[in-house]
Amino acid sequence: MRLFEAIIDANHRAVAGDPNAGLHPADFAHELPVVALTCIDPRLNALFPNVLALPADQFIWLRNAGNIIFDPMSSMTRTLALACAVKGGREIAIIGHTDCLVRKTSVMDLTNRFQALGIDRSRLPENLTEFFGLFASERQNVLHGVEVVRSSPLIGPQIPVHGLLVDVETGKLEWLVNGYQVFQTPATVPAAENLLAGASASLASLPAFQMGEMKFPETKIGEASTSTAPWLPEPRVVESQGAAPPPPKMEPAPKPIPLPPRIRPGPYLRKARK
Repeated sequence: MRLFEAIIDANHRAVAGDPNAGLHPADFAHELPVVALTCIDPRLNALFPNVLALPADQFIWLRNAGNIIFDPMSSMTRTLALACAVKGGREIAIIGHTDCLVRKTSVMDLTNRFQALGIDRSRLPENLTEFFGLFASERQNVLHGVEVVRSSPLIGPQIPVHGLLVDVETGKLEWLVNGYQVFQTPATVPAAENLLAGASASLASLPAFQMGEMKFPETKIGEASTSTAPWLPEPRVVESQGAAPPPPKMEPAPKPIPLPPRIRPGPYLRKARK
């Protein structure tokens, strides 16, 4: 059993009321310490690192609003990388939580909150969703964060990156991404590298991309679109040219299979029934 397998097992047994649930960190010395990124919600102060059954000295705790990872080369990814390279972190966990306030915050709410602090809308970035990383699903935000961290060249391939969600009411952990499974299936990497190499050669002749020309949609991570995409063409009714083709000839329905006549009981059956 590996470290996070034992952590999840101990956590679920403890939540179920098992007084003997726990973890022996010495058994997983080669997989410690853990580098964890969580939200800044104060309710998490009483949960970590207890819900992981880890001692404080084996828990490198990083926090930001919404446990959001923006980019493989962002400052948060840099901090995760340094936590591994300098502080000796062996595994990374992106841990979201239920009832997250960032998930509940809309662009309008955020604008009003800044306005109350004396910050006019004109002083804020044009796309608040993209800049602040607003999301509509705690689970999707964790999945996105794991994907970004795993794709970062700053995070070594030997570092498993897990995704978890903790219930702030019960402390129960939900394992969304098993970093061991992702780490153990690298067979698609060479094919992806070959594909990227071919794509790079094709893109070399394209003009330089200017970030200022790109417009980001005001859509949160994990939010489903409820409107028709603007790039879809309007449906058109195409008039038929010439006479319509005759309908296909229908084959006659097969006749039903006749059932055999009912068998009347013989003398031996009548005697048995008596």
